[in-house]
Amino acid sequence: MLKKSFVFQRLPMFSSHSLKRFSVPISYASPGAQVTTEQPPSRVGFLGIGIMGSPMAHNLLKAGIDLTVWNRTKTKCDPLITLGAKYKASPEEVAASCDITFAMLADPQSAVDVACGKHGAANGLGPGKGYVDVSTVDGDTSKLISGRIKSSGASFLEAPVSGSKKPAEDGQLIFLTAGDRNLYETVGPLLDIMGKSKFYLGDVGQGAAMKLVVNMIMGSMMASFSEGLLLSEKVGLDPNVLVKVVSQGAISAPMYSTKGPSMIQSNYPTAFPLKHQQKDLRLALGLAESVSQPIPIAAAANELYKVAKSQGLSDHDFSAVIEALKSKFQHSENQ
Repeated sequence: MLKKSFVFQRLPMFSSHSLKRFSVPISYASPGAQVTTEQPPSRVGFLGIGIMGSPMAHNLLKAGIDLTVWNRTKTKCDPLITLGAKYKASPEEVAASCDITFAMLADPQSAVDVACGKHGAANGLGPGKGYVDVSTVDGDTSKLISGRIKSSGASFLEAPVSGSKKPAEDGQLIFLTAGDRNLYETVGPLLDIMGKSKFYLGDVGQGAAMKLVVNMIMGSMMASFSEGLLLSEKVGLDPNVLVKVVSQGAISAPMYSTKGPSMIQSNYPTAFPLKHQQKDLRLALGLAESVSQPIPIAAAANELYKVAKSQGLSDHDFSAVIEALKSKFQHSENQ
């Protein structure tokens, strides 16, 4: 059986505080094999400073990375600039000034615009540079972006993340990567700063597909959990006790114990916006259709999220989908 050999490297650019955060295994080898070490790329760009992008970029800064940022609304970059990040006025300028550029955008169209638009990142890329898209998009969109990036001579890696705001803040994201294997190895130390694990899944499109499957399951789980909370209350049970029971059984998931108490209080602090969950369910339905795979449970869940969006809950946490069920119950009772 192969054993892991861990190699840590102390980099002069890092403070003693950041070294603790960066002390992650950066190379693996079997006993007797020559082990090599890798330094993270010296200049890193980050496009999209939102709910997820901001803490991810912040963790890179804390680790001592030379970071350049961009966002459509510049004020969202200001806290990072205060901490030492540089700022450029366009994705093109960020990519031109950096070795590796990350992008975390809200939806497929934004991902395409930022990568391939008039002042998009692709215009600033070239041989020796890399572009890592950590947005959640469909496979076709990822392949389109990949084609444009590679035409510039740069390398491309899709790396959507599993995890929401708190895991992003804690550096506990899961990266689902696909594309250029050499780029995957190059940015590995950076992914280790922002996340707790990473998976290489093969050709471009496979990372996107994995992320959509994961979010399809998550969205369906939340819809079912919402039904359970409301039904328990309806039959005279304490939904708080239901959360405790569920959290100790075979169907336990951190999401239930984390979201349940606030859902019972009709409070939905945004960690993962409901509009993004509905978008991911829609994309998952398209993925399933492309291979003629029925996903009726996800399709039903998608309809609930659409109702919640129509109620003005798009920017609330996706756990606000429970409100769509409340409105249906109230409507049936009033008839």
